[in-house]
Amino acid sequence: MRFGLVLSEVGQGFRRNLSMVISVILVTFISLTFLGAAILLQFQINQIKGYWYDRAQVAVYLCTDVSPEAHCNGTEASAEQIASVKAQLQGSTLGPYIKQITFEDHQQAYADFKKQFAGSSLAELATPDILSQTFRVNMKNPDQADIVIEQLSGKPGVETVEDQRALLDPIFSIMNAASYTAIGIAALMLIAAVLLISTTIRLSAFSRRRELGIMRLVGASNRFIETPFILEGVLAALIGSVLAGGAIIAIVQFFVQGYLQETITNTAFVGLPDAMVVAPILLLVGAVLAALSASVAIRRYLKV
Repeated sequence: MRFGLVLSEVGQGFRRNLSMVISVILVTFISLTFLGAAILLQFQINQIKGYWYDRAQVAVYLCTDVSPEAHCNGTEASAEQIASVKAQLQGSTLGPYIKQITFEDHQQAYADFKKQFAGSSLAELATPDILSQTFRVNMKNPDQADIVIEQLSGKPGVETVEDQRALLDPIFSIMNAASYTAIGIAALMLIAAVLLISTTIRLSAFSRRRELGIMRLVGASNRFIETPFILEGVLAALIGSVLAGGAIIAIVQFFVQGYLQETITNTAFVGLPDAMVVAPILLLVGAVLAALSASVAIRRYLKV
């Protein structure tokens, strides 16, 4: 096969259908950018999960005078009950599963509450005595939090025992929903790109139908006839894929690392290594979809 002639045919196709080629590039660029953003968001979700789940604590809230639970009997946990809970946490049953125990008294709980709700009327209404004293427990394996919950729930002086990872689940659910939405938009845009590539190839073939007829008369093989059309679609899609990969790298470099990382310093974010993983995936997806759609279009509609 003469590659010079094939490339010449590709160049002619680009010139004759320039507006359609630009449309293919733009649609591919937008769709793959959404796809890349969805993949990065999944990377981010997994990274945040690993970061926060490892730091999530089991909170053992002790009874106060205003505790609504019936077993607290409207009385605050006594010093003996607090000591009993601490002994259980440090005992042979629970101790092997626990990495660290921190006790938060009324004043510490009040200081944290005021900091969290600064500027709110709640901060003015709260008093130290109505806020629970709390044992905050870091587990060696966060997945074993149920052991502490089962052992201490309902014990004298214990109001509730909560795995704080449960508080994070709604946040991750929202992030997952955003990721799935981006994937859905990307899928629709990719379908549009495939249809546009097929239409572009059919128009290109129609505009060169006389040349194709001559090529078949002189014995040109099907592969020789198909190759320029397939390359047209692949090259247009690759340009869009490269732009999408560049956009993903720019987003990570200037927005995620340049803005979010500096603004939210206590959270790990995706970085350039993650973007460098996503970019080749976008190139591969763009090239494969373009090659398949162009191949089907030229074979089905021209019957070469």
